[in-house]
Amino acid sequence: MQNQSSPSNTPDLPTPEPGLSRRERRERRRWRRGPIIAAGAVVAVGALVGSGFALQSAVAAQNDSIAATAELSAATDLRVEQLGSHSNILEARAVKTAEDTLNGAEDTLSAAKGKADATALASSVAALDDYRLLAPERVFELAETTVAHTTTVKKAIATADRVEAEKKAAAEAAARAAAEAAAAEEAASAESESSGGSRPSGPANPSGAQAIARDMLAARGWGDDQFGCLVSLWDRESGWNVYAENPSSGAYGIPQALPGSKMGSAGADWATNAATQIAWGLGYISDRYGSPCGAWDHSESNGWY
Repeated sequence: MQNQSSPSNTPDLPTPEPGLSRRERRERRRWRRGPIIAAGAVVAVGALVGSGFALQSAVAAQNDSIAATAELSAATDLRVEQLGSHSNILEARAVKTAEDTLNGAEDTLSAAKGKADATALASSVAALDDYRLLAPERVFELAETTVAHTTTVKKAIATADRVEAEKKAAAEAAARAAAEAAAAEEAASAESESSGGSRPSGPANPSGAQAIARDMLAARGWGDDQFGCLVSLWDRESGWNVYAENPSSGAYGIPQALPGSKMGSAGADWATNAATQIAWGLGYISDRYGSPCGAWDHSESNGWY
């Protein structure tokens, strides 16, 4: 049997180049490995440098982000907790403003009934009444509008109150005047009754100033009884003399006005015209005593009128 050689575990070695010594072959192999090692080193260094640049860029970006965040925080000076607190304070202010404004507006609405038009105020109150559902900015806006409407309605109420007060004062003054006139008439009637009810009578056919006086009495609705009292009254005062003057008091004219210039309200010719003096005298008697007989009764009791 022929022996067969078994495979060898020894790796294949490069075939020695013929003609080269062992030293030359070793140097040749070292020279070939040099570029390979150099190339590997270059690749390794490049990979390392590239990784360094990428790492540096990431760090720089992270630093920029941190700086930006710090800058924003410094600008606002509000942390999350502070922002929440600020929001709560704003909402509380809005609620307080709304409630105070509504309280004042509702009082004004009540006072305006029958006195002023409060339609615009009622509308703004209705809008503000939903303040808990609104943003604080909207609440403040509605509150400002409601305050403006409230001021307008308050002014209208003040005007209405003033007018009402003036009317009431005028009515009270008229009532007092009527009461005083009634009291004067009652007093005159009482005086007339105490004097026995006797009244003087006037002349049947008056002339001159007395005739003028009778016509003026009739124009005022006074009858002959009043004419008789007037004749007797002014007989006593002046004797129906247009130029009669009291040396003690200075009273002047038929009605003995004191001073005589008062009669100027009836005419500029008061010093010489009987009709002017009589017109003034009848007005004075009407205002002061209600009638010529009332003036006569007072003169009878007091000696003057």
